[in-house]
Amino acid sequence: MDETQDPETYCAGGPVAAAAVPGPVDGPFAECVLCRRPTEYPESTKGSTLCPVCEWQEAQRTACSG
Repeated sequence: MDETQDPETYCAGGPVAAAAVPGPVDGPFAECVLCRRPTEYPESTKGSTLCPVCEWQEAQRTACSG
């Protein structure tokens, strides 16, 4: 790691692309990969789907604490 990195801007990073927001879904919902509750995503969504609670907790765990 570059030791000359400014600590004020270390966590700021660049712009982060927002996750795709799903539209209204009428069909079956995918289940959360952590707690198995229904998510906001359709069953056809690829990748690891998380319910809103687990998604928030995961964001808290991975956030830069400075």
